[in-house]
Amino acid sequence: MTINERTTVSTGAPDRRERLTKAQRHAFWGSFGGWAMDGFNWTIFGLVLAPTMDTLLPRAGIAATPENIGWYGQISAALFLLGWGCSAIWGPIADRFGRKPAMMASILMYAVFTALAGIASNLWEWNAYRFLAAVGVGGEWAMAGTLLSEVMPERVRERFGGLMHSAAYFGVLAVSAVYLLAGPELGWRGMFLLGGIPALAVFLIRRTTPEPERWQENADARLQRSFWQPVVEVLTPPYRSRTIGNLLLLVVCVIGLWAGSTYVPTAMNNLSAYAGYGHTAAVRLAGVSSMTVAAFTILGCFAVPRLAGRLGRRGALAVLFALMIVGTVGAYGVAYPLHSIALTFIFLPVLGLGGASFAVFTIWLPEQYPTRMRATAFALTTTFSRWVAAAGTFLIGYGIHATGSLTVPLTLTAVVFVIGMGLVRLAPETRDQPLPS
Repeated sequence: MTINERTTVSTGAPDRRERLTKAQRHAFWGSFGGWAMDGFNWTIFGLVLAPTMDTLLPRAGIAATPENIGWYGQISAALFLLGWGCSAIWGPIADRFGRKPAMMASILMYAVFTALAGIASNLWEWNAYRFLAAVGVGGEWAMAGTLLSEVMPERVRERFGGLMHSAAYFGVLAVSAVYLLAGPELGWRGMFLLGGIPALAVFLIRRTTPEPERWQENADARLQRSFWQPVVEVLTPPYRSRTIGNLLLLVVCVIGLWAGSTYVPTAMNNLSAYAGYGHTAAVRLAGVSSMTVAAFTILGCFAVPRLAGRLGRRGALAVLFALMIVGTVGAYGVAYPLHSIALTFIFLPVLGLGGASFAVFTIWLPEQYPTRMRATAFALTTTFSRWVAAAGTFLIGYGIHATGSLTVPLTLTAVVFVIGMGLVRLAPETRDQPLPS
């Protein structure tokens, strides 16, 4: 399907169709581009974690052993998640001042601080930049998902939601390709400096991306409300129970993402070292592994709208959680302890497909809340869940440090997905329901 696909409108003529408007096309590409750049930037941190730790840990008087890299890397990941949790602030900003300005500000923030991470002189400075970059990173998904859901025609809203979410993994694919082709030459500092490029895109988004008419209709009334009113509404009946349900489901997704796919490059670095490969070959394999996961996550995002349409939002999420169980156990519980690079690559596609679970929420969350609080609900559930997940990832990091291996701690994250499959009924099923006004 192309961006110019004709869409059915209910005018009495049974098959009358119209093309997406120019504004709708710009909204899609603006959201797609912002989310793609988001994926580009967050992946840099995981992709170059090992070489970054190799440089910065000794400066702090810490030996750069695999155990220490795993331990301090997980602490850094937990700090990133804490920063992502702070990005909930973008929701009330978007509900009060508009989706587009909030999206542009979040892009600018993550681009600037990702680039600054490339000039960090010590571990703590690097972690501070990573934390601040995460505040921007976390806001982009909520802003782009909210804007797109409110602009797209109802008939294709579900489909374009899945397409938009795949953008992050196109960004992952792009940065992995850069690392594969030029990683040794750029080094970890050069990779982070590339993360500043999205700042330039803010000017293009400002010129081309429209503000949704749904939001503009009552903008004046929203300006008269308290800035925190949307937060109060999201956390009180009748929306409180679904908000808690979404938070718990997203905690499952985040722990799985950070413990599973984010550790793929580090695992591949370790496997390469065990196999006796040199630094350049290890970098190449880490890039290929990350690209493999990203490519299959893109395929999963393309499949999510159809899956969510046939099985419902709950059913689609349960299927993707099941795939994450198979991929996690296979990659870390079977292939990694066998030191098998080939077997790892057999399970990486499964891990990638399961990672598309986040795309379900790009479709599902906007359907659960009205316009006056939609961005706040989206941002709050997708960001506060990171705070809870940060504790889980910290425990995983401790497990890696204590056991001296990735195997047991990362394999045990499959249990989280088993629990998640039982929690899918905590959020309401919204299949075939229109976007609330």
